[in-house]
Amino acid sequence: MCGILGYIGGREATPLLLDGLKRLEYRGYDSSGIAVISEGKLIVRRSMGKLSQLETLIEKEPVDGKIGIGHTRWATHGRPSEMNAHPHKAGKIVVVHNGIIENYLSLKEMLMGEGHTFKSETDTEVLSHLIQRYIFKGKNFEEAVRSALEDLQGSYAIGVLSESDPGKLIAARNESPLIIGMGVDEFFIASDVPAILNHTRDVIFLDDEEMAIISRGDIKITDPKRKEVKKNIVKINWSPTQAEKGGYRHFMLKEIFEQPQAIIDTFRGRILKEKGEIYWEEINLSPRKLEPIKKIAIIACGTSWHAALIGKFMIEEFCRIPVEVDLGSEYRYRDPIVNHQTLLILISQSGETADTLASLREGKKKGASTIAISNVVGSSMVRGSDGVIYTHAGPEIGVASTKAFTTQLVALYLLTLHLGKVFNTISAEKRRMMIQELIRLPHQVEEILREESKIEEIARNYMKCNDFLYLGRGINYPIALEGALKLKEISYIHAEGYPAGEMKHGPIALVDEEMPVVVLITRDKTYRKVLGNVEEIKARKGKILAILDHRDEGMMEKVDASVFLPGTNAALTPILFTIPLQLLAYYIGVFKGTDVDQPRNLAKSVTVE
Repeated sequence: MCGILGYIGGREATPLLLDGLKRLEYRGYDSSGIAVISEGKLIVRRSMGKLSQLETLIEKEPVDGKIGIGHTRWATHGRPSEMNAHPHKAGKIVVVHNGIIENYLSLKEMLMGEGHTFKSETDTEVLSHLIQRYIFKGKNFEEAVRSALEDLQGSYAIGVLSESDPGKLIAARNESPLIIGMGVDEFFIASDVPAILNHTRDVIFLDDEEMAIISRGDIKITDPKRKEVKKNIVKINWSPTQAEKGGYRHFMLKEIFEQPQAIIDTFRGRILKEKGEIYWEEINLSPRKLEPIKKIAIIACGTSWHAALIGKFMIEEFCRIPVEVDLGSEYRYRDPIVNHQTLLILISQSGETADTLASLREGKKKGASTIAISNVVGSSMVRGSDGVIYTHAGPEIGVASTKAFTTQLVALYLLTLHLGKVFNTISAEKRRMMIQELIRLPHQVEEILREESKIEEIARNYMKCNDFLYLGRGINYPIALEGALKLKEISYIHAEGYPAGEMKHGPIALVDEEMPVVVLITRDKTYRKVLGNVEEIKARKGKILAILDHRDEGMMEKVDASVFLPGTNAALTPILFTIPLQLLAYYIGVFKGTDVDQPRNLAKSVTVE
């Protein structure tokens, strides 16, 4: 979710780069930088923190030139620092990059063996050295970039400059967005439309594995076979605000639709599907350290606590080790039984949640091993833990968590597979099957998102209700809690989530013709029990919205509305059930006229008690 900008033309590049990067600030970032070819030399300026710090640096050390690239970084490999900020330079090559290079460690090892020296902890720097390597071998700028890209596994959107060919800007993409803005005797590249709307509305969208070679008066786009391709120019009519949101009405909706890619980014480079193994670069806890573990405690707050509850179901079922789940705000004020045989898993999107950080300190004081699950590289929770699993959701602008939550569930699923191997409770064949289900998951999420209009219509029918009840069982009971929380956050409607088996222990008293009940139904050992719940609600004239993990024509006759999900294994059903509940909450909030991106009284990160 980093921001890329590039310019080549007749104007000074530096102010254009800074202006465009400012227009990408909404994406979130921890550092920034630019590279400009000035009098035939590559000049790089980089800074930690906000763009204002980069601007201050450039005021002190100006850089002039008519061709340049810029970047705002959201850390994925390597902590936030000036050293890890883009652009990255190797010899006469400089690169900015979005995405994840899966095989960067093996490439880095090869390059170091040939004498290359690395200055950063990033995967991106490998690419700059690879291109330089091919130039050493006698290839021209264009061929060196193409050859380097052929060595990569993973996703990328890149901008590249070379001192040896100072009149060219090269751009390429694979599974990460990149566009080209068409001006008069000038061109722009950008990771997102808002960066260039002030200068042009004529845009070319690069497709996967295409590369653009751009000079001041010409542009050539080639496919992987070096064949030139002709591209349509698209006229962008979005307002700047619409453009920031990618044409979506709100950031929340945009982030709901980003979930297939966020899920891919979270498992990309971590699965060895042929062996049924999980590869962890960052976890930093060897099997030898994990084998003595007798108990796991998962600590989190808010939506992350719902992820923790699902993690308990996963780990206990597949790893056969007891798991307890605590709210950070409660854990810190009791005297939990923790020792060196305890593994503490802490979940926080920001890595700065005050109560979760206090729980981390409490656990470490008592000798526990600790793993953080976080979306922010270098956060306080990450720095204080023994190991870390990063969710690669990218910045989440909407206050109500969507893609951060589902990527936490993916991280917990991967951790379960890893622990299952360590504790010898999941066979290699079973792990291979579970990994294959995970690979299918993003496509299944896309399938559910195609039902958006149907869920929007359901929301329209329910928007005037004052109370909702959400019911689920087993691993999906926490999703009933999450669905109710999303509705409360976004629409200010009172909602409760309950285990369906507890309905007769109180909630059934609330059911009448004014009460919608959202029921999550799975075809498992609890299926007939949940059918009984449906009949009890129907007998009391409650309105039933059923979400099912299978097509059940008989159920359609019993309920007021239904949504059917694709089939997957039980451990992944919570992710699929989450998607329609997010859309339901979003559209009810929209119809009620609430501020769905910034609900009243809420903050994105709770960094004080």
